[in-house]
Amino acid sequence: MNVLLQAGRYDNPEEHPFFPDNLPPSLVPHYKYPEVLHPAAMSININKLIWDMYFNKLLPSFVSPGDDGNYALTAARDLECLQAISRRIHYGKLVAEVKFRDERKDYEPAIRAQDRFTLTNLLTFTNVEEAVKKRVAKKAMTFGQEVKLGDDGDKGKYKVDPAIVSGLYADWVIPLTKEVEIDYLLRRLN
Repeated sequence: MNVLLQAGRYDNPEEHPFFPDNLPPSLVPHYKYPEVLHPAAMSININKLIWDMYFNKLLPSFVSPGDDGNYALTAARDLECLQAISRRIHYGKLVAEVKFRDERKDYEPAIRAQDRFTLTNLLTFTNVEEAVKKRVAKKAMTFGQEVKLGDDGDKGKYKVDPAIVSGLYADWVIPLTKEVEIDYLLRRLN
Protein backbone atom coordinates (compact mmCIF):
# COMPACT_ATOMS: atom_id res chain seq x y z
CA MET A 1 0.00 0.00 0.00
CA ASN A 2 2.80 2.40 0.86
CA VAL A 3 4.19 1.84 -2.65
CA LEU A 4 0.88 3.09 -4.14
CA LEU A 5 1.03 6.17 -1.96
CA GLN A 6 4.62 6.89 -2.95
CA ALA A 7 3.68 6.35 -6.61
CA GLY A 8 1.53 9.48 -6.51
CA ARG A 9 -1.86 7.81 -6.14
CA TYR A 10 -3.35 10.82 -4.37
CA ASP A 11 -1.93 13.29 -6.87
CA ASN A 12 -4.76 12.08 -9.11
CA PRO A 13 -7.77 14.39 -8.56
CA GLU A 14 -10.09 11.35 -8.69
CA GLU A 15 -8.53 9.90 -5.55
CA HIS A 16 -9.15 11.19 -2.04
CA PRO A 17 -7.07 9.96 0.90
CA PHE A 18 -8.76 8.78 4.07
CA PHE A 19 -5.80 9.96 6.14
CA PRO A 20 -4.44 12.99 4.26
CA ASP A 21 -2.15 14.07 7.10
CA ASN A 22 -0.18 10.80 6.94
CA LEU A 23 0.72 10.62 3.25
CA PRO A 24 4.35 9.91 2.40
CA PRO A 25 5.88 12.14 -0.26
CA SER A 26 5.50 10.92 -3.83
CA LEU A 27 8.62 9.40 -5.37
CA VAL A 28 7.45 9.82 -8.96
CA PRO A 29 7.41 12.99 -11.03
CA HIS A 30 4.17 14.94 -10.74
CA TYR A 31 1.78 14.31 -13.63
CA LYS A 32 -0.06 17.40 -14.91
CA TYR A 33 -3.71 16.34 -14.85
CA PRO A 34 -6.09 18.43 -16.95
CA GLU A 35 -7.77 21.15 -14.89
CA VAL A 36 -11.46 20.41 -15.27
CA LEU A 37 -12.63 21.61 -11.87
CA HIS A 38 -12.37 24.89 -10.04
CA PRO A 39 -9.28 24.86 -7.73
CA ALA A 40 -11.60 24.82 -4.69
CA ALA A 41 -12.35 21.19 -5.52
CA MET A 42 -9.04 20.14 -3.98
CA SER A 43 -10.24 21.20 -0.53
CA ILE A 44 -13.32 18.96 -0.58
CA ASN A 45 -12.83 15.56 1.00
CA ILE A 46 -15.63 13.91 3.01
CA ASN A 47 -13.87 10.61 3.60
CA LYS A 48 -14.28 10.92 7.38
CA LEU A 49 -18.07 10.75 6.84
CA ILE A 50 -17.66 7.85 4.41
CA TRP A 51 -15.44 5.96 6.87
CA ASP A 52 -17.99 6.41 9.66
CA MET A 53 -20.89 5.37 7.43
CA TYR A 54 -19.04 2.31 6.16
CA PHE A 55 -17.90 0.87 9.48
CA ASN A 56 -20.73 1.99 11.75
CA LYS A 57 -23.79 1.78 9.50
CA LEU A 58 -23.21 -0.20 6.32
CA LEU A 59 -21.13 -3.19 7.49
CA PRO A 60 -23.36 -3.97 10.48
CA SER A 61 -26.33 -4.16 8.08
CA PHE A 62 -25.02 -7.24 6.29
CA VAL A 63 -21.97 -8.70 8.06
CA SER A 64 -22.46 -11.40 10.64
CA PRO A 65 -20.77 -10.81 14.00
CA GLY A 66 -17.79 -12.99 14.74
CA ASP A 67 -14.24 -13.64 13.69
CA ASP A 68 -13.55 -15.66 10.54
CA GLY A 69 -9.78 -15.10 10.73
CA ASN A 70 -9.54 -13.57 7.24
CA TYR A 71 -7.90 -10.36 8.39
CA ALA A 72 -5.74 -9.58 5.35
CA LEU A 73 -8.46 -10.46 2.85
CA THR A 74 -11.06 -8.51 4.80
CA ALA A 75 -8.83 -5.45 5.10
CA ALA A 76 -8.08 -5.57 1.35
CA ARG A 77 -11.79 -5.82 0.47
CA ASP A 78 -12.71 -3.05 2.92
CA LEU A 79 -10.09 -0.83 1.31
CA GLU A 80 -11.44 -1.60 -2.18
CA CYS A 81 -14.98 -0.84 -1.07
CA LEU A 82 -14.03 2.36 0.74
CA GLN A 83 -12.05 3.66 -2.24
CA ALA A 84 -14.86 2.78 -4.69
CA ILE A 85 -17.49 4.49 -2.54
CA SER A 86 -15.25 7.52 -2.03
CA ARG A 87 -14.51 7.83 -5.73
CA ARG A 88 -18.21 7.53 -6.62
CA ILE A 89 -19.25 10.15 -4.06
CA HIS A 90 -16.47 12.59 -4.91
CA TYR A 91 -17.39 12.39 -8.62
CA GLY A 92 -20.14 14.73 -7.44
CA LYS A 93 -17.67 17.56 -7.99
CA LEU A 94 -17.55 16.73 -11.69
CA VAL A 95 -21.34 16.40 -11.85
CA ALA A 96 -21.73 19.77 -10.13
CA GLU A 97 -19.31 21.41 -12.57
CA VAL A 98 -21.24 20.09 -15.57
CA LYS A 99 -24.58 21.21 -14.12
CA PHE A 100 -23.10 24.60 -13.26
CA ARG A 101 -21.76 25.11 -16.78
CA ASP A 102 -25.07 24.03 -18.34
CA GLU A 103 -27.24 26.33 -16.18
CA ARG A 104 -24.87 29.00 -14.89
CA LYS A 105 -27.64 31.63 -14.77
CA ASP A 106 -29.65 29.45 -12.36
CA TYR A 107 -26.74 28.47 -10.13
CA GLU A 108 -24.88 31.76 -9.72
CA PRO A 109 -27.55 33.59 -7.65
CA ALA A 110 -27.86 30.63 -5.25
CA ILE A 111 -24.08 30.37 -4.95
CA ARG A 112 -23.70 34.09 -4.26
CA ALA A 113 -26.43 33.85 -1.60
CA GLN A 114 -24.82 30.64 -0.20
CA ASP A 115 -28.32 29.14 -0.47
CA ARG A 116 -27.95 25.39 0.15
CA PHE A 117 -31.71 24.81 -0.14
CA THR A 118 -31.94 26.25 -3.66
CA LEU A 119 -28.76 24.45 -4.73
CA THR A 120 -30.22 21.18 -3.46
CA ASN A 121 -33.37 21.76 -5.50
CA LEU A 122 -31.36 22.61 -8.61
CA LEU A 123 -29.21 19.49 -8.22
CA THR A 124 -32.03 17.05 -7.46
CA PHE A 125 -33.56 15.01 -10.24
CA THR A 126 -35.81 12.54 -8.42
CA ASN A 127 -36.47 10.41 -11.51
CA VAL A 128 -32.72 9.99 -12.08
CA GLU A 129 -32.14 9.06 -8.43
CA GLU A 130 -34.93 6.46 -8.57
CA ALA A 131 -33.49 5.00 -11.77
CA VAL A 132 -30.03 4.77 -10.15
CA LYS A 133 -31.45 2.92 -7.12
CA LYS A 134 -33.34 0.47 -9.37
CA ARG A 135 -30.27 -0.08 -11.57
CA VAL A 136 -28.06 -0.73 -8.54
CA ALA A 137 -30.58 -3.25 -7.15
CA LYS A 138 -30.74 -4.97 -10.55
CA LYS A 139 -26.94 -5.17 -10.73
CA ALA A 140 -26.82 -6.62 -7.20
CA MET A 141 -29.38 -9.24 -8.27
CA THR A 142 -27.53 -10.08 -11.47
CA PHE A 143 -23.93 -10.08 -10.26
CA GLY A 144 -24.51 -11.07 -6.64
CA GLN A 145 -26.25 -14.40 -7.21
CA GLU A 146 -24.96 -17.55 -5.60
CA VAL A 147 -24.05 -19.64 -8.65
CA LYS A 148 -23.73 -23.40 -8.50
CA LEU A 149 -23.44 -25.73 -11.47
CA GLY A 150 -26.41 -27.99 -12.02
CA ASP A 151 -28.54 -26.35 -9.34
CA ASP A 152 -31.33 -24.12 -10.53
CA GLY A 153 -32.88 -24.05 -7.06
CA ASP A 154 -30.80 -21.08 -5.84
CA LYS A 155 -32.64 -18.42 -7.85
CA GLY A 156 -33.22 -15.42 -5.64
CA LYS A 157 -30.34 -16.17 -3.26
CA TYR A 158 -27.79 -13.39 -3.19
CA LYS A 159 -24.43 -12.79 -1.57
CA VAL A 160 -25.78 -9.42 -0.38
CA ASP A 161 -29.45 -8.50 -0.30
CA PRO A 162 -30.10 -6.18 -3.30
CA ALA A 163 -32.32 -4.03 -1.06
CA ILE A 164 -29.29 -3.29 1.14
CA VAL A 165 -27.24 -2.23 -1.89
CA SER A 166 -30.07 -0.04 -3.16
CA GLY A 167 -30.49 1.33 0.37
CA LEU A 168 -26.77 2.20 0.44
CA TYR A 169 -27.39 4.46 -2.53
CA ALA A 170 -30.65 5.87 -1.19
CA ASP A 171 -29.39 6.55 2.34
CA TRP A 172 -25.71 7.32 1.79
CA VAL A 173 -24.24 7.52 -1.71
CA ILE A 174 -26.81 9.86 -3.24
CA PRO A 175 -27.08 12.20 -0.21
CA LEU A 176 -23.29 12.34 0.31
CA THR A 177 -22.73 12.92 -3.41
CA LYS A 178 -25.20 15.79 -3.23
CA GLU A 179 -23.32 17.15 -0.20
CA VAL A 180 -20.09 17.12 -2.23
CA GLU A 181 -21.86 18.82 -5.13
CA ILE A 182 -23.19 21.57 -2.84
CA ASP A 183 -19.83 22.04 -1.07
CA TYR A 184 -18.19 22.39 -4.46
CA LEU A 185 -20.76 24.82 -5.83
CA LEU A 186 -20.63 27.01 -2.72
CA ARG A 187 -16.92 27.54 -3.48
CA ARG A 188 -17.27 27.60 -7.28
CA LEU A 189 -17.28 31.41 -7.65
CA ASN A 190 -14.41 32.07 -5.20
